[in-house]
Amino acid sequence: MGSSEDRYEIAFFDVETTVPTRPGIGFAILEFGSILVCPRKLVELESYSTLVRPADLSLISTLSVRCNGISRDAVVAAPTFRDIADRVYDILHGRIWAGHNILRFDCARIREAFADIGRPAPEPKGTIDSLALLTQRFGRRAGDMKMATLATYFGLGQQTHRSLDDVRMNLEVLKYCATVLFLESSLPDILTTNSWVSPNAITRSRSINGKSSPEGPSLSVNAPSASLNNGNSQVVSSTNQITIENHPISSLMAPGREEVPNLVGSNTPRPDPFNMAPLSSEIVIESDPTDVNMEEKSIPVSPDLLSTAAVYQCNNSSVEFLEPDDVSIPSISASLAPLYPGSQKIKLLHKDNSLQLQCARLKVRFGISSKFVDHAGRPRLNFVVYASPSLCRVLDSCDGIAQKLSLESGSSSEWWPVVTRKTGFVNYPTVRLHIPTAVCGEIAIYATEIYQKENSGSVQRLVFSKFDASELNSLFTPGTFVDAFFSLDTYDYQQNAGIRLVAKKLIIHSD
Repeated sequence: MGSSEDRYEIAFFDVETTVPTRPGIGFAILEFGSILVCPRKLVELESYSTLVRPADLSLISTLSVRCNGISRDAVVAAPTFRDIADRVYDILHGRIWAGHNILRFDCARIREAFADIGRPAPEPKGTIDSLALLTQRFGRRAGDMKMATLATYFGLGQQTHRSLDDVRMNLEVLKYCATVLFLESSLPDILTTNSWVSPNAITRSRSINGKSSPEGPSLSVNAPSASLNNGNSQVVSSTNQITIENHPISSLMAPGREEVPNLVGSNTPRPDPFNMAPLSSEIVIESDPTDVNMEEKSIPVSPDLLSTAAVYQCNNSSVEFLEPDDVSIPSISASLAPLYPGSQKIKLLHKDNSLQLQCARLKVRFGISSKFVDHAGRPRLNFVVYASPSLCRVLDSCDGIAQKLSLESGSSSEWWPVVTRKTGFVNYPTVRLHIPTAVCGEIAIYATEIYQKENSGSVQRLVFSKFDASELNSLFTPGTFVDAFFSLDTYDYQQNAGIRLVAKKLIIHSD
């Protein structure tokens, strides 16, 4: 094998794996596929693909087969990962790695597989994650930016979820995106007008005094007219255009990298889409989210989870919040509901009504987290509480039902259980409650009603004069008891999926 300086090819690769069906069970590689690509001509120089037999064939569940079609019979005579480790190492080590969402998934699976056989893992010369690259450069015009969605957008056919097919499709998608960006750069005032944008696109901009701002992307939605009380000032609008906080894509980029939004009419110079120098910013090594400690778990969150409607539902008397003991497990179901043109969202139901829960005296395990921020620099607030057995029973059932529908609908995203069970804390499961933020004009408010219950039993609503995470942090201290009313919102964003618990109303106990 030559030195890393001699290995100029880009190694596009993809792994297909089993789908864990219960907490504590990891992934097992079922297939590895790669192509070596000349970076100057973008032609395929070499390819390699093989099925892989896992050490435990029972890991190939029905859910796993639905995801990629690889059954136990298909791999029973296949080589083990130990058998192909030399070939995989030779393909990957010292080359630029490329693929779709490889930083969060495929790279981690490769390192795990080598660790399992007691061998050092290959190391890349650089890494290009096309999910991060295309989200930043191509925007959300093609929808949710999954490989299947991008392929459909460009008319490249259906994604097979087989390794070699997927990496070849990945390269074709990149070629098409690069061509579109190249054409746009030649006539930006004509080709970037809204008239030609796909109906699957999400237009994201931040409006200040009617002008687009380059501060970052946000999702703008129209909500029913409402009165928002923010401390001493009350904001009332007839159209009530509200901007909801949106998770930035910067978590998949190198620190300090400046986003360049695709703004119509903007004077901001556009980067040359064929300038390879900026790709050095894409060369990042990111830890697998499963390695993040109990206090924090960084998973991309779809903007639709912070729906404006959620702000007002607590005041709607028709909305019912069920206690976990009142939930009939056989009555839980899931259905697909329209999200935006070309996309759907899983909705959890109980006896044909939206499933929302209320839990009394949840004990705070970890207080307000402000580690992650939105595009405007405001913390995305959440805190962790211990989950009772009855709550775990309901949420685990919801996880199974929603994950099944997710796979049946064609999603290949990694599913994250809503209940966290950590080694050493297995008897103390926890869940994370999110406090969404709403922005009206330039005023930020908490989209959750927050109350405080005194020892006397009286309850009063807390009014905040400003958006201040530290002010909340003093209220949600570890050991505090909280009554929580929350919705179960599903997400499927940047190859991660699961259920997110969004607090509609919180009552903090003073005792």
